[in-house]
Amino acid sequence: MRALIHSTFGDATDVLEVGERPLPEPGPGQVRVRTVLSPIHNHDLWTIRGTYGFKPELPAASGTEAYGVVDALGEGVEQLQVGQRVATGGTFGVWSEYFVAKAAGLIPVPDSIDDETAAQLISMPFSALSLLDFLAVKPGDWIVQNTANGAVGKLVAQFAAARGVRVLGLVRRDAGVAELAGLGIHDVVSTESDGWRERAAEILGENAPRAAVDSVGGEAAGDLLSLLGEGGTLVSFGSMGSSTLKLSAGDLIFKQATVKGFWGSTVSRTMDAATRGALFAELVQRIGSGEVALPVDAVYPFEEARAAAAASAVPGRAGKVLLRF
Repeated sequence: MRALIHSTFGDATDVLEVGERPLPEPGPGQVRVRTVLSPIHNHDLWTIRGTYGFKPELPAASGTEAYGVVDALGEGVEQLQVGQRVATGGTFGVWSEYFVAKAAGLIPVPDSIDDETAAQLISMPFSALSLLDFLAVKPGDWIVQNTANGAVGKLVAQFAAARGVRVLGLVRRDAGVAELAGLGIHDVVSTESDGWRERAAEILGENAPRAAVDSVGGEAAGDLLSLLGEGGTLVSFGSMGSSTLKLSAGDLIFKQATVKGFWGSTVSRTMDAATRGALFAELVQRIGSGEVALPVDAVYPFEEARAAAAASAVPGRAGKVLLRF
């Protein structure tokens, strides 16, 4: 079979290539899936660079989320059938024509969900919903997040709205405010403009966020901390701008604030089965009903993976970039 591989670590636009790999055979409790579509996530690109929390051996496979069709069953698999539509959000090496995964880890895709939505069903939506659960916020509470126009930021805003949680979003470009408004996401402030703190204060009124989600790092994390209410929690979700957090000691001390890290892989792995089941049920219901949208910006054949990776890095995209196999 053909697969996307890289023999060195580096930018996907430079090192990704199509190679030949043996067709995998499913073992006990496993299934083989024929890949149909797969999204490009930032963590996929960071893994290819060798800068993520997981560093594969070279030459390395790539890709972690995919939608496909069950092609073969391993011994003891009874809950799935050949020809069934499935999705995975945590199987490394899915950027290939076929992949093998644990049957228990695959999510059956209902007929009501189209292929392009199914390809994005798990990683980002489940991370966003898990993050909301992690924040322990209730209907009527406020949270604040930066990179509000990122993939997870958009999903957090949509899931939060469906749960009755208010979200103040921060973006770094003025154009990001209009971009999110076009998706029905409001209460957004651009930090590119002077007076953004005053605008944020107008939106919040007498309210103070109970939690903040930082995906940038550096001074941006401190900006979020300054908006938190007393006893609030700052969660570090990513570090797009800086690997360090620049926080005010006064804000930490006088607000009695808590700082936590959130890594979706660890949270998902340690989550109890009941919570996981409830979150997946909510995820499928809200996406299936249209309350939460998963738009696609472009679809590339996997042979053009380098161009697809370049497109994925373009700011202001309308949705995800997908690879078709």
